[in-house]
Amino acid sequence: MPATDLAGQPRPAPADPASSAVPPGARRVLALSTVAFTLMFAAWLMFGVLGLPIRDEFGLTDVELSWLSAVAILNGALWRLPAGIAADRFGGRVVFTVLLLATALFSYLISLAGSYGMLLLLAFAVGFAGNAFTAGIAWNSAWFPRHHQGFALGVFGAGNVGASVTKFIGPVLITTTAGGTYLGFVEGGWRLIPVIYAVLLIVVAVLLWTMTPRQDRKPGAGRPLREQLVPLRQVRVWRFSAYYVAVFGAYVALSAWLPKYYVDNFDVSLSTAALLTATFIFPASLLRPVGGWFSDRLGARRVMYWTFAIMLVTTFILMMPNGHVVVEVSEKHTSSGTADVLPYTIGLWPFAILVFLLGCSMGIGKAAVYKHIPEYFPTEVGSVGGLVGMLGALGGFFLPPLFAYTTAWTGLPSATFFVLFLLTLACAVWMHLTVVQMLHEQSPELADHFEQPTTREAHV
Repeated sequence: MPATDLAGQPRPAPADPASSAVPPGARRVLALSTVAFTLMFAAWLMFGVLGLPIRDEFGLTDVELSWLSAVAILNGALWRLPAGIAADRFGGRVVFTVLLLATALFSYLISLAGSYGMLLLLAFAVGFAGNAFTAGIAWNSAWFPRHHQGFALGVFGAGNVGASVTKFIGPVLITTTAGGTYLGFVEGGWRLIPVIYAVLLIVVAVLLWTMTPRQDRKPGAGRPLREQLVPLRQVRVWRFSAYYVAVFGAYVALSAWLPKYYVDNFDVSLSTAALLTATFIFPASLLRPVGGWFSDRLGARRVMYWTFAIMLVTTFILMMPNGHVVVEVSEKHTSSGTADVLPYTIGLWPFAILVFLLGCSMGIGKAAVYKHIPEYFPTEVGSVGGLVGMLGALGGFFLPPLFAYTTAWTGLPSATFFVLFLLTLACAVWMHLTVVQMLHEQSPELADHFEQPTTREAHV
């Protein structure tokens, strides 16, 4: 008797991991889910640009502004595990449509907010959009065979580029429409942006519902929920989550934080800051398919080594504060006083180039992390991917306030990158220790042979 879904209808079998053929409908799922995810990601992180005119209108402090972005990120993290499981059980088509319509409603309501408290509430609500990621990972994993999953998930994940949409359209629309009223009830300025997103989200919801296959793939349908959650007990899942905090949580946090960083520290306009931030967002998003391709061919762990190496180098340079060392001069050798030595400063363009390289490494690393999941957990992508995505996005929630507090405590804006350096270092050390332990377990006869080769080695 053929397997059935929860409604008693026949359901297709999950994609055969050994098969190299892409089933009919898979590319439509990938294309439309990527478009939907891109738009929802744009709505999710809209406060990265809207936050500055909102700060001026409501008289917010930097810490208050950081929490406005943080609560949106928080809600985009909390439901990632349930969203991934729901996509496995009920199909990504249903989950995506619900998320699109809910995000459209909350996005429109943001345009009506009249107080900081209401903005916080609605920013949290619109954060539901961020949960589309794990739903899309589970959905596309169900439709694509193993040897195509790295690239397919990389293409879908490139929807992170939605973070740059507001960076491009926001400053121009805010400036040119400020003070106006449209359609008799829509205010111009920053309030126009969420209304535009609301309309686009509804349009994409209709397209996705009508153009993706009605006979969806639901690898988790009929399986006990407890069975889907069993893999979450493994330390490996939590280690992948830590990696994802470094490559995705930090990406989300910087996407929201960089416009303010450029404006405050390099004295550029909001539009220039938005464009410079886009030079970080684009590689951190569009290189995700490249990271998936490399992971398919070279192995995800090797790609992660390179990712962490580049992140460590760039964040180490970026965390160095501008200034100089003050040395007190002794009267015994010369006239008393002080001397400034070892002056250091980083200009706008060297800073932007380093941030660009940081974005490149994050884009490739994000795909490498998720390549691990269908390899180790082919039938629990929804639950494992959901937990990894949830904890990664929670990193994006905690990091912006941490940036603000560490900057306030130290008086150094570059403390932002010191936080990222420590996070990356911890993940790199954990990964390397795990690899060393794995190699020792597989070849225990080599575990203590540091100097003298074994008999087997002597003949190689």
